[in-house]
Amino acid sequence: MTTPYSFAHNAYTAALQKSYETLGDGEESGAHVAVAGRVMLLRTQGKLAFATMRDSTGEIQLFALAQVTSDFEEFAKLHLGDWVGVTGEVVRTKRGELSVKVASWVRLAEAQHNFGDKWAGISDFDLRYRHREADLWANPDSRVALSRRSQVVRSVRERCWAAGFMEVETPILNAIASGASARPFSTHHNALDSEFFLRIAPELWLKRLVVGGFERVFELGRVFRNEGVSPRHNPEFTMLELYAAYWNYQDMMAFTEELVAGVALDVLGTTESTYQGRAFSFRAPWPRHSMAELTSAALGEDVSVHTPRESLAQKLREHDVQVHESWGPGRCLSELFEVTCEESLWDPTFVTEYPVEVSPLARRHQSDPLLTERFESYAAGRELSNGFSELVDPLDQRGRFEEQAKLAAAGDEEAMRIDEDYIKALEWGLPPTAGLGIGMDRLAMLIGDESNIREVIAFPTLKPLRD
Repeated sequence: MTTPYSFAHNAYTAALQKSYETLGDGEESGAHVAVAGRVMLLRTQGKLAFATMRDSTGEIQLFALAQVTSDFEEFAKLHLGDWVGVTGEVVRTKRGELSVKVASWVRLAEAQHNFGDKWAGISDFDLRYRHREADLWANPDSRVALSRRSQVVRSVRERCWAAGFMEVETPILNAIASGASARPFSTHHNALDSEFFLRIAPELWLKRLVVGGFERVFELGRVFRNEGVSPRHNPEFTMLELYAAYWNYQDMMAFTEELVAGVALDVLGTTESTYQGRAFSFRAPWPRHSMAELTSAALGEDVSVHTPRESLAQKLREHDVQVHESWGPGRCLSELFEVTCEESLWDPTFVTEYPVEVSPLARRHQSDPLLTERFESYAAGRELSNGFSELVDPLDQRGRFEEQAKLAAAGDEEAMRIDEDYIKALEWGLPPTAGLGIGMDRLAMLIGDESNIREVIAFPTLKPLRD
């Protein structure tokens, strides 16, 4: 079958519906348009044929008559899902349906697969995600979710620009997997005969740009973590990371809450929303509580990084958490927080003062050297962002990397490695700096009221089909 190489399309269905909303039943507009899209429904009544055509903005009826429409018999034989280009007059039928009265038409592409009864929707989740191209036509909600995600990313980018941040790009292939605690994907570079890793975070590269004199930088980019797949996790995802010289973690918390609330306002028109049927507010300011404060409240007794390690470990065992011998009191406190508090944090909340043991890149807290000036924000029971006053002391950073190396030697696949180039960059001098990371997929889930991360990723990672 030969199909055209192009079609002179000049109108979208949503715009037509708006422009001719006052056209009366049975009236003709006198305006001729060229529209294109997929045939979603088709019914014939003798010398008449009615089709519902959907484009990227909405739907409109195609009204074909044997005495008016060229190749009427072939039009009446179109398959559901076929792409068509149609020219004709905008009219409203006597039954009140805005339509394009088909004068001429051409099939732009043939659909060789059927997606169910009258395109009522695809319910097979594996088919939906493996063939998203079909899902997007069969399930309009999927198109809404991805369109809203696009709006979220655009708003984030524009708000970062407006705040004086410069957008940059950093390497995805890294000689050392660092910048976060995660298991990396590895690959081999043939020409260099060297192992490389897909980045797990752009953090260290971005801070090197701050050392180089760019005082505010951000990147919206893909990161890769060789971890499990769940409704909240995909092995590759999109991260916003940004760094501001002369800020501390308090400054960054203020920026974070204003950024997220502003994005919600841009996309939803309000900061008051619902998530999975429950009221949810993005409105700033967000509450701030230390990790020890929240964990103590959940347990009904005071705990902190200064609590004896064995006491914390015993409490973890009581919550069915297996305690690794390498965990110190800081790691134990962090794990206790996760099992007792994380899911209860609904409206956005900042959790502050993370232990040094679980924060290898964060600056020590001015009031307690076992804690850091680090925060994470939680919303709807899950982590949304991570930020801190950046560690600027190269000697302290080397010591933190060495502790991570010990954990790696003990079998911790998520521990960081020593990055000598980054330490050398710190030796050139990093001014007081604060950093932030926000998972864009999770932000899109919150704003789009989606419970599964796959709904906001166009092509989520799936296990390959085997022959």
